[in-house]
Amino acid sequence: MEQAAVPAGPALTAQCRFTDATDGDFRIDAAQPELDARRRRVVDAPWTWLTQVHGARVVEVAGPGDAAGVEADAAVTSAVGAPLAIQTADCAPILLVGAGVVGAAHAGWRGLVQGVLEATVEVMRRRSDGPIRAVIGPHISAARYEFGADDLEGLVDRFGPSVAATSATGTPALDVTEVVRRSLEGMGVTRLQSVGGCTGSSTRWHSHRIRGDRARQASVVWLEERT
Repeated sequence: MEQAAVPAGPALTAQCRFTDATDGDFRIDAAQPELDARRRRVVDAPWTWLTQVHGARVVEVAGPGDAAGVEADAAVTSAVGAPLAIQTADCAPILLVGAGVVGAAHAGWRGLVQGVLEATVEVMRRRSDGPIRAVIGPHISAARYEFGADDLEGLVDRFGPSVAATSATGTPALDVTEVVRRSLEGMGVTRLQSVGGCTGSSTRWHSHRIRGDRARQASVVWLEERT
């Protein structure tokens, strides 16, 4: 599990966690109570997890566990001790930190086209006008992400030619990292940190596209008061 602590104002810290395959399966329909136990090992508080649909809906969370299970692809909260969780197995998990506010977004290519990151940043800025930092979790790299030419052309039209790449086998590919960067920078979010890792290249992470894994990793962010 990768972890990072990011300042979230003078009195708060945002804790970011990115699980891997050794931490188990975090898909939302995984067997319980095993799933609950895995979640507690990451952070022992009620999670806001989402029924992800590759869209751009952002849910605003009032407290621990609020809105758990709703159909959305991003969540935002200013509540202390309220973990926001995203489940992925190739899409990019993005954890966002501002002054007194955090967000979590599920960034698959369809959600990126629909503007899930832009929508998340907009909601966060209604709560805080300071700079926002993004932490990008493990996801599939361009080398392993062969992509249809027609869909790739549409993404190039929207985000620019830098999002088009070539896979390890020489076929057209999508650079998800670059789409994320272009989306965030277009919203003025220039502080980007990546924990690294390609889900398609290493069995350290679950990959649906390359290995057909049903399991998912979790990316979680929450606010804590500084002691």
